[in-house]
Amino acid sequence: MRRPQLVHFTAISSEDHLSIRASLSFSRSARHQFWLDPLPGLPPIRPVESLGLLSSKKFRLRIVGMDKNDQELLNREYDSDDFGDIHLRMPHPIEGIIVKLQVYETMTYPGLDLLIGSYIPMRLTGTKKVLITDFDKTLVDTRYHSPRELWLSLRRPLGYFPPVASSIELVKNYVNVDGFRPFVLSASPHFYENAMRDWLYRNQIFTGNIYLKDYRRVFSFFEGDFGFKDLGTQGFYKLNHLVNILLMTGVPEELVLVGDGFESDTIIYLTLTSVLMGRQDPWVVWNAIKKDEGFKLTPRQHFRFLNKFYQLKNLSGSRCKVKIHIRCRKEMLEKWRQKRFRHAFLNNLLPQVDFYEG
Repeated sequence: MRRPQLVHFTAISSEDHLSIRASLSFSRSARHQFWLDPLPGLPPIRPVESLGLLSSKKFRLRIVGMDKNDQELLNREYDSDDFGDIHLRMPHPIEGIIVKLQVYETMTYPGLDLLIGSYIPMRLTGTKKVLITDFDKTLVDTRYHSPRELWLSLRRPLGYFPPVASSIELVKNYVNVDGFRPFVLSASPHFYENAMRDWLYRNQIFTGNIYLKDYRRVFSFFEGDFGFKDLGTQGFYKLNHLVNILLMTGVPEELVLVGDGFESDTIIYLTLTSVLMGRQDPWVVWNAIKKDEGFKLTPRQHFRFLNKFYQLKNLSGSRCKVKIHIRCRKEMLEKWRQKRFRHAFLNNLLPQVDFYEG
């Protein structure tokens, strides 16, 4: 039978709340099941194998949360949106802290609860350290300039493209040595997630916290957060998900942002930093960037931008230390080091940016 499965599931437990992000689809072909492909010889995953994730379906999850003694603290059902996505943020039960989760799907076969996963939430305690990195042109030197290159990228694993060794080493040092929690935020289509996770694991970067652009929302006229203009511009998409991540984790004491100098990562990261470190009012930031080429916000995006940024400003009671790393090619380094924006509040934060060759 067709069985629902979790494409991804993220659960983050902080001092005062539990955040859950889940996306569901129907199970794919079993090319990678162990009885067909022994573990040592598993071939890399190709993006084309996940094109089935372009379909949409509504699901219902029953989430059961337990404490360390297996006492049940949470047992509720939640409906996904029409794309199979669920985003939850709830306070911890007064009875204790949830440390284990069991997830069931209950809508596909009425009367039958299908167990689709058991998880331990990521626990953020003590000094919060969060790292958010781009993927394309930052960790891997991908090429999507022509239709032919785009078609070839779908049929080949991400390991076909040359890795950026300096960026990989930078991320590994922050994660393995300094104890940062890694998140990957990319504008690649959402059906690249399995191939991207496969590449990350093969390169010893272990994280399931991957945020990609859901192209189904671009082409949805009624429920989509993005418009056709967001296919070419990344400003609102990336800034929106940066804020989503920080609302899940809580504003950390230390935040590291890694991106590339090929697109708009620098201005996006500086805009976020202006609210976290510069204590800029979101209304002032919005008026400054809304007409920039990298943003071009729609009326709906105007509202969501302001709403989320005010939430973030209210959360950031103490100052957050932000460090930005931007990967550049050799010929780009000098240009970026002399770069000046037309917004003074962004120029004041440029010393936060480390432009490195890669």
